[in-house]
Amino acid sequence: MLSGTPSFPSDGRRRTVETAGRGVTMAETAGVQTTNQITGRLRWWAFATVLLTLFFSSMDQTVVSTAMPTIIGDLRGFNLYAWVFTAYMMTSAVTVPIYGKLSDVFGRKPFYLFGLVLFGIGSAISGQAHSMMELVWARAFQGIGAGAMMSMPRATVGDIFAPKERARWMGVMMAVFGISSIVGPALGGWITDSFSWRWVFYINLPFAVLAIIGVILTLPRVRAEHQVKVDWPGSVILVIGLVPVLLGFTWAGTKYAWGSPAELGLFMGGAIVLALFVVWERRAPDPVLTPSLFQNRIFTTSLILGVLIGMTMFGSLMFLPIFVQGVIGLNAQSSGWVMAPMMVGFIVGSMVSGQMMSRTGRYKHLAWVSGAIIVVGSVLLNQMNVHTGWTTVMVDMVVLGIGIGALMPLMNMVVQNVFPYKMMGTVNSTQQFVSSLGGVIAAPIFGSILDKGFQHKLHQTLPASLKHLEGKLAGINPQAMLTARAQQAISTEFNKYGPAGHRMYLQLMDAVKASLTYGIQHLFRVSLVFAILTFIGTFFLPEVKLKGKEYYKESGAAGDNT
Repeated sequence: MLSGTPSFPSDGRRRTVETAGRGVTMAETAGVQTTNQITGRLRWWAFATVLLTLFFSSMDQTVVSTAMPTIIGDLRGFNLYAWVFTAYMMTSAVTVPIYGKLSDVFGRKPFYLFGLVLFGIGSAISGQAHSMMELVWARAFQGIGAGAMMSMPRATVGDIFAPKERARWMGVMMAVFGISSIVGPALGGWITDSFSWRWVFYINLPFAVLAIIGVILTLPRVRAEHQVKVDWPGSVILVIGLVPVLLGFTWAGTKYAWGSPAELGLFMGGAIVLALFVVWERRAPDPVLTPSLFQNRIFTTSLILGVLIGMTMFGSLMFLPIFVQGVIGLNAQSSGWVMAPMMVGFIVGSMVSGQMMSRTGRYKHLAWVSGAIIVVGSVLLNQMNVHTGWTTVMVDMVVLGIGIGALMPLMNMVVQNVFPYKMMGTVNSTQQFVSSLGGVIAAPIFGSILDKGFQHKLHQTLPASLKHLEGKLAGINPQAMLTARAQQAISTEFNKYGPAGHRMYLQLMDAVKASLTYGIQHLFRVSLVFAILTFIGTFFLPEVKLKGKEYYKESGAAGDNT
């Protein structure tokens, strides 16, 4: 058993143990600890629960994505399509830091259970939805539970393994994420075709029940060592400030133009409230987002690198399937399978990275190499064009996946290592919070880049005989034209004019594919810029040797300014 870990005699007698560097008396019969640390055989069951939670929560997104065309056809709400994902992302993002802070004080267990229950209820309600609006609200409710499921697993791994040992198991967690991303699309397609799209939500329920049982049996009850005043006003201010900003990015380039009064009003209003939040947090006795975290170089550097990695990855994850289907013409049964090579690279990179950090306790040179591999992968993507074959695409994706897979768990580890154990939940959730915001912000930015590139090239390549269609095509999402149903409908319309109409259809699709290639290549160039910035940023990451069992004995302040 680790030094500094509560040890309980089997006969129920009291025993004094060392926790956080001082004596604490506990009773086994009470089953209460003053820390979240998990030891002995229970830690392996707790880790299995973490992996189960991570697997089905990660798989949920890809399963739902695969089923969305069928859902839209059934519920008839295409105008609310994006909100099925946006509502989920927004509610989960704004709750992550709140869960993390509270779990440091009151333990992971109640919030882990709370999140699993809400996620399960939200899944059940989503499966019962009879309109797109109902589904959007159900997904928003589900996202509140998902906020806990985003922050609790990584913090719980910190309760089980010290940083040096944890690096190996963080790699396993990233591998589970990669596997769920591969399995999810196929499972979603099979469930939708064999049963009903409603079962892509119901499938979460048995997993949630198993995870709830695991949490109840393995995670300790924690009693706060001192009286803590929860920063509820700060939490409310944070949510009020974030919502308009997230709405602004969600609607930018689609519902409203980027520089429109509505967009400016949302951004300015959100910025003012968030500025008030910063002022409040500096004065709060126990803030929900600890300002001192941002004074640490490792923490701030890792946050910046996390956003840069996310921006590099986002362009690939979101638009590579479009490139493969629309430009190369691969007719995959499920678009999600297109990402399998990148996920394989992701799994290999995360496993190798974790093993190397656990063996050496070092990470700086590994960060440099990982950043360089990301740049190489991005350069390879920029070489793709309409003549690129599927084999080349797979190799390029594997290379990029290895680099991203190696660097992402490293960013988690270095932050956890530099702060005291008692701040595990706060540190993890803040990092996850910033990462989630990066995803919400990246979506409309990359979407706008693709749309502008597509429209610009379409104007140049559209034959004179089809110029009259340019106005109609300006309001169409180019991704929507790649579906078999959409192309069949367009072909049927043109076939009314006989052989000449069919030729016009072929000319139109050639112009669409050429324009799509141009737009996506422009995206890849933007992603390359972020990849280069990621590589440069790794040189500014200070190195602190990963700690062993002594990590749980330390009770220092919020880390130094390393």
